[in-house]
Amino acid sequence: MPSRSEHHAIVAAVDGSPSSTAAVEWAAQDAELRHLPLHLVHVVPPAVVPAGPWPQAPVELLEALDAEGSQILHDAQTLALQATSPSRAANVTTEMLHSPIVPTLIDLSQDATMVVLGCRGTGTVETALLGSVSSGLVHYAHCPVAVIHDEDPLVARSPKAPVLVGIDGSPTSELATEIAFDEASRRRARLVALHAWSDMGPLEFPSINWAPIEWRNIKERETEVLTERLCGWQERYPDVVVEKIVVADRPAPRLLEHAHSAQLVVVGSHGRGGFPGMLLGSVSRTVVNSARIPVIVARLSRGATLPGS
Repeated sequence: MPSRSEHHAIVAAVDGSPSSTAAVEWAAQDAELRHLPLHLVHVVPPAVVPAGPWPQAPVELLEALDAEGSQILHDAQTLALQATSPSRAANVTTEMLHSPIVPTLIDLSQDATMVVLGCRGTGTVETALLGSVSSGLVHYAHCPVAVIHDEDPLVARSPKAPVLVGIDGSPTSELATEIAFDEASRRRARLVALHAWSDMGPLEFPSINWAPIEWRNIKERETEVLTERLCGWQERYPDVVVEKIVVADRPAPRLLEHAHSAQLVVVGSHGRGGFPGMLLGSVSRTVVNSARIPVIVARLSRGATLPGS
């Protein structure tokens, strides 16, 4: 069974892949911003070998996997310490576990503040948008999951780019809003709060005066609703400058559009269109697959404390 040394820590899953390397660096910086420990985990899945007269093969294979895992953890810890202050050394721990990868990380997520991992690992087809491990975590984790892409170096060059959050009033959207405010405050960045109130595609008119009165009334009402949803968080985070965007369009395309100029996007795991028991909604699935910046999927945890509390 996994240990509980990662309790209330940022847990980063590492496997030595390029996106895992990017995830370690991001996780180290985010853990420092939150004043939380960082727990680096490498999971070695059970070895599967063909049946045959090779009694030493499993032992040799396990030894090789352990040696590789130790090196991966050592490299990840070195990178994490390089990405943060020297005083953080005691707050960066490592652990190698021998068990199925996805169930193990899901189990660890029960006590973690957030799980961070690359979009795809060493065993993923190069053209795949999301690997099986990251896909499993964003569907089943018990805490927020940050999926880190390694393709776009613009994030490192734009530390003051805004944090983007999608808001639709669902419970996970409320958690996403809280996470986004907390991240924006700690990063000293603007917050772009986007509310898309139509699921039918863009509704555009030559000007507001051309729009049907019903449409104008709906847009005004939705703007007021967004303001009300943000009011309490703005009082709690008065240092965060908020840009409100209300559009009559599907949320995923607009979130991806604004993600081009953001450093981080936060979405709920499933929104207003989700049904009870839904694990991942279409908006979060599209954003986590297509955005080329870090994406935090806000999953409701069991009895978890609020971000920054």
